[in-house]
Amino acid sequence: MNIRAAHNGSWVCQPNERYRSRGIFFGDNPFSFGNTVFLAQISVSSLLTCLLQCLLTPIGESSFFSQMLVGLVLGPSFNGGNSPLLEVVFPYKSFYVSETFAFFGCMIFMFLMGVKMDLTLITKSGTKAMVIGVLVFLFPLLINCLLSVYLKSTIDMDSNLKDSLTAIGAFQSSSSFYVIACVLEDLKLLNSHIGRLALSSSMISGTLSWISIVICFTLRQTSMEQQDALPWMAICVACMIILVIYILRPIMFWIVEQTNISGGPIKESYVFLMFIMMLFCSLFSEFVGQHFLLGPMILGLAVPDGPPLGSALVDKLESFVSSIMLPFYFVISGARINLSKLDMKSIWVVQLLAFGSLMGKLIGATLPSLYCKMPLVDSLTLGLIMSTQGISDILFLQQGLLLQMIDLNSYSVMVLAMMVMTGATSPIVKMLYKPSNKYTCNRRRRTIEHTSPNGELRVLLCIHHQDNTPSVINLLEVSNPTIKSPICFYLIHLIQLTGRASPLLIHHHPNRRSSKRCNLSDQIINAFQLFQQMSYDKVIMNAFTSVAPFATMHDDVCMLALEKRVSMVIVPFHKRRTMNAYEGSVNAISAVNKNILSKAPCSVGILIDPMIMATTANTVPIMNRAELYKVGLIFVGGSDDREALAYATRMVEHPMVTLTVVRLIHPKGTTHQPADQEHDFEMLNEFKLIMSSSGIKHCFYEEVTASDCVGLIGVMRKMEHNYDLILVGRRHDGDSALFVGLNEWHEYPELGFIGDMLATIDSPSDATVLVVQQQTIVGDHELLEDFRCLMDESFPMEVVKPLNSSNSWHHKPDPT
Repeated sequence: MNIRAAHNGSWVCQPNERYRSRGIFFGDNPFSFGNTVFLAQISVSSLLTCLLQCLLTPIGESSFFSQMLVGLVLGPSFNGGNSPLLEVVFPYKSFYVSETFAFFGCMIFMFLMGVKMDLTLITKSGTKAMVIGVLVFLFPLLINCLLSVYLKSTIDMDSNLKDSLTAIGAFQSSSSFYVIACVLEDLKLLNSHIGRLALSSSMISGTLSWISIVICFTLRQTSMEQQDALPWMAICVACMIILVIYILRPIMFWIVEQTNISGGPIKESYVFLMFIMMLFCSLFSEFVGQHFLLGPMILGLAVPDGPPLGSALVDKLESFVSSIMLPFYFVISGARINLSKLDMKSIWVVQLLAFGSLMGKLIGATLPSLYCKMPLVDSLTLGLIMSTQGISDILFLQQGLLLQMIDLNSYSVMVLAMMVMTGATSPIVKMLYKPSNKYTCNRRRRTIEHTSPNGELRVLLCIHHQDNTPSVINLLEVSNPTIKSPICFYLIHLIQLTGRASPLLIHHHPNRRSSKRCNLSDQIINAFQLFQQMSYDKVIMNAFTSVAPFATMHDDVCMLALEKRVSMVIVPFHKRRTMNAYEGSVNAISAVNKNILSKAPCSVGILIDPMIMATTANTVPIMNRAELYKVGLIFVGGSDDREALAYATRMVEHPMVTLTVVRLIHPKGTTHQPADQEHDFEMLNEFKLIMSSSGIKHCFYEEVTASDCVGLIGVMRKMEHNYDLILVGRRHDGDSALFVGLNEWHEYPELGFIGDMLATIDSPSDATVLVVQQQTIVGDHELLEDFRCLMDESFPMEVVKPLNSSNSWHHKPDPT
């Protein structure tokens, strides 16, 4: 017989039989064997957590709330411990193995948490983030300490609760950087203004919380053993830190160097070596009397973040840990909690301390924010984000329970309080704070149509891959930068955030060396710097690198476009062609482009470059071409077509560019008339006027009658092989006879009807296509008036002088 300790402190005797079942066909009950029970537990916990996250994520709930709720549902709190089904799937005898697997998952999770954390945020944090972090740590701790002293002296409570009341207040006041980072990622606020400030502040408050809690655990453990082991434990922890920094970390840098030399993905042997390091650090921590999670956490902090090592570890381990191991850990943790055995007085006492912690964090974050002239809604949102708690706090509570700093009932109520507070704050934050409001709060026209033709043109160029560089440089050259009308372009290289929790927005200064994280951007930036040098004073360049999740990458693009007051954002199409077909779909980049189209505070152009071939194709620079660069424009009507025409009119002044504008007109007798037909006529008449008055020889205008989509397709088929660049508008009137039937096979909605036709696989065109969408002014009646005034003060607009209509076809700047 095997005798094992169960999770509730009792002893369980079980026969020493086979661990695996022979199967139901041989008369075995699979749930009588440990292997089957273990697999069933993992399956049930993972499946229920996944289903609950699908239901709760749309309303803004974090993954922690869903995971903990599943743990409570499968525990004794909801079924009284008498459910026949749960007794079969979660018998007492299985908790010995199940708890070991759950804590093994926590060990890997803490290691990955350390890998994603960037301690340099502490030194890079500004004064505001530093003050908020310190106050968020001190205010709730001070409030809860005073509140616990008052409650002890005025309320008659259980003796165990009274003894642990101070520790309960301290645990409720703790915060964690990674928990806040996970909440921001769930809410898609990671690289918003509030998200960046919350990350920097939480790094300060989380570091202070963790240091104080580790010291308290060490003091508690030495006092329980009645031995003066504190100096020896401190020496051993210091030795482990020295070992990690001066022995294991150089090995990691050697791994990174070898991987960069080989140029391929990281070897499996290196990942195995990192896994051995993690197990050794965990064993060493347990050996010297510390928590076994401390060593992996310290090792993770020493791992070089980002590619190739940090990102590889996260890619290989995170999905399995977050989807399988962590849900199982929360189920095992929920088995300790039985809410039916709690008394209401204990619940209200602990909830009062949780509310005191919430108020302390709100005050600590809101007061400095208001002092720094942040809007009230943003300040409250920051305070709510800083008050969230998660899995790292649960781990602290379990260690406090093990060291008898809190009792089991207090632990249960504290977990319930964390669920209530986090579950309530996340939807409120999602409802209060929407980063896109800052972009839609733009009441100024930022388009090429409303930009002075003799003034500076500002554009924002987005680059996903190095292959996008030649076509974007050619587009800049075609845009005709001159000394009188220069182009100021802002280059932003978009990189997916991997291997770290905090996003980056790096400004590359010309006379400053790039950081190691920017190696991927160096070649791209060097190419554009060479173009700037060859263009003399015609172009001005500012380079940025954005390292962010795909889900929120558009925030950096839109915020930069708003701050720099650009007239157009140009993004590359998400698919690239081989010789005969497109490569596999990059859905994440497509989602980024769609978000930019819907939220950009200016016009947007999607650049489709078919010359990115697998082997042989090259994009020849305009300045090196012997023949003219042929630009074609398909004009159907609407604001997007007018924006494309405005851009094309700027191009035609280039000496090596020839422009042909093809206007599609309906046959006589057609009843359908576009809504803004007058603006189209005015724009076209001014275009004809500038053609005749300026003496430009390489500019042509023709009208083609088309009654249905067949005529439209015929025009496109004629143009796609005769031009180097084709400009089209994105949005058109879907009720027009030209587009009837095209909705049925609209493969890329972000390109519009015509752009989609030119980008499909059965259109082997050699022409580059630029799909243009003019800025859409969105009503801002839902925004606060003081916030709108703040935006106007933060991003002042230049004064544009009225243009003389005799020498310019552009409309007057919109007075709004």
